[in-house]
Amino acid sequence: MKNAKDNGKPTKQKQKYKVRNWSDYNKSLVKRGSLTLWISEDINEWWQGDGHDTYSDKAIEAMLAMQAVYGLPLRATSGFVSSVFDLLGIVLPVPDYTTLSRRARHLRVVLRRTSKQATDFILDSTGAKVYGEGEWKVRQHGTCTRRTWKKLHIGSDSDGEIRAVVVTDNDTHDSTVIDDALNQETARITDFYGDGAYDTFGVYQSLLSRGATGFHIPPQKNAIIQVHGNAKRSPYPRDENLRSIRRLGRSTWKKRSGYHTRSLGETVMFRYKTTFGDHMTFRTAPGQRNEVMVKCNILNVFHALGMPESYPVT
Repeated sequence: MKNAKDNGKPTKQKQKYKVRNWSDYNKSLVKRGSLTLWISEDINEWWQGDGHDTYSDKAIEAMLAMQAVYGLPLRATSGFVSSVFDLLGIVLPVPDYTTLSRRARHLRVVLRRTSKQATDFILDSTGAKVYGEGEWKVRQHGTCTRRTWKKLHIGSDSDGEIRAVVVTDNDTHDSTVIDDALNQETARITDFYGDGAYDTFGVYQSLLSRGATGFHIPPQKNAIIQVHGNAKRSPYPRDENLRSIRRLGRSTWKKRSGYHTRSLGETVMFRYKTTFGDHMTFRTAPGQRNEVMVKCNILNVFHALGMPESYPVT
């Protein structure tokens, strides 16, 4: 099939998919908005804090989760929770927006995920805007010094569950966070998937120390063999990828090696940005880190409720 706009070259049609579990997935989408998903019946047991804190860390985290799920400012979040408590007849104090802002900087939110013995690991990064001028002004007049971004490094498995999160400045190279990301994963890592930014010896060394056996990282175009075939040392994984690319071609190697599994990591990034947007609410680094962790915990809750099972159609 040819198209005149492509100068006689065949056009590549996009693969279409259908969802086989639409009924169950539809129910999981409905559950995502349920208040009882975020406020449990035993709220009286864990809402209030001990000592000098009026509210427990769990209560503050629950408030931040509702802020993210329903897209509310901090003031509106306090009013929302107060009205919910009134409707349910719950007699508990509700933190105001200054308390939420202050406590959000001192929380230590932990990423919640399922326990596994072994897992694959897909690492990718994306940007999140902290503050700055609007897109229209940037296009018309250029960027300014107030335009600031943070970099989110999110590690997930091929099932779509988030397994690790690292938040850095926007000038941090992807490969430098490999140890911070891998150290958050307690399961044995079998295969690692990443783009060319992770093609460094430090990344390979970190993966080898974790016992990884699959290295799905495309070497740079000017890469050379480090350990030749007649050497007495064990073959180096990066060299094996290079040899396969020279024999098969880069495109064929990506297909046969399973490199395109990495696109599932991009899907996780897409879910994050379509659910929460591409900006951050908090201005301090600890608050931004906790904000991202809360949002990733929410995505893992959504994942546990049910995800679509798609299959290609011709």
